Amino acid sequence: MEVRKDIIVPLGYGKYIRSDKIVGLKPIEDDRGPGKRTYVYVEGIESPMIASRTETTILSNIVETPSEIMEATAAIELLKDILDDINQIGPMLKKSIKKEAKLDLEKISFKIEEILNSDSEIEE
Repeated sequence: MEVRKDIIVPLGYGKYIRSDKIVGLKPIEDDRGPGKRTYVYVEGIESPMIASRTETTILSNIVETPSEIMEATAAIELLKDILDDINQIGPMLKKSIKKEAKLDLEKISFKIEEILNSDSEIEE
């Protein structure tokens, strides 16, 4: 992969950085949530910036990669984000949603975890 030169990359919430100044991306594992998805390490800045976009989305802006790989990776990232959001919903609200909207978030969460686990087995 080759970094595109002189591309301005949006990090979300009005933050932008030049593509060739980004030296590292790391997904936020703990306290991940809205507005807090990725640590972006920037040349010349000691502490990482916090981006609201996923590392995959940022990476797709700064490098040239085959579109099929990016589409599959973007789908996986979307599933991870949905799973994160579902896991933040309390059990009482989940029951209410299931009763009122006939939407079983526990079942959806389980299916997403199955997909993500099967995808990680394929990568190994």
